[in-house]
Amino acid sequence: REAPVSKMLAPCLLRKVVLTVPLVFVVALLLLEPVISDQEAGTAIPAESRPCVDCHAFEFMQRALQDLKKTAYNLDTRTETLLLQVEKRNLC
Repeated sequence: REAPVSKMLAPCLLRKVVLTVPLVFVVALLLLEPVISDQEAGTAIPAESRPCVDCHAFEFMQRALQDLKKTAYNLDTRTETLLLQVEKRNLC
């Protein structure tokens, strides 16, 4: 009677091991990540050699403003064209 019980427990224990081992690795990686990131802090690129974030934001905003100006001009032109078409229809 003991042999069938141990045969039934083997797959159950195997499933637990298969699920537990990856969980232990994930927890270990999560706990080790702050230590590794602290060690790599000295290899960061100095602020003097990095592009200025404000400069990138300014360039982005300039491009966005140019796009908005083009869109506004196109809308104005299209509106004038449509108004001229309406006036022509009213005259005829």
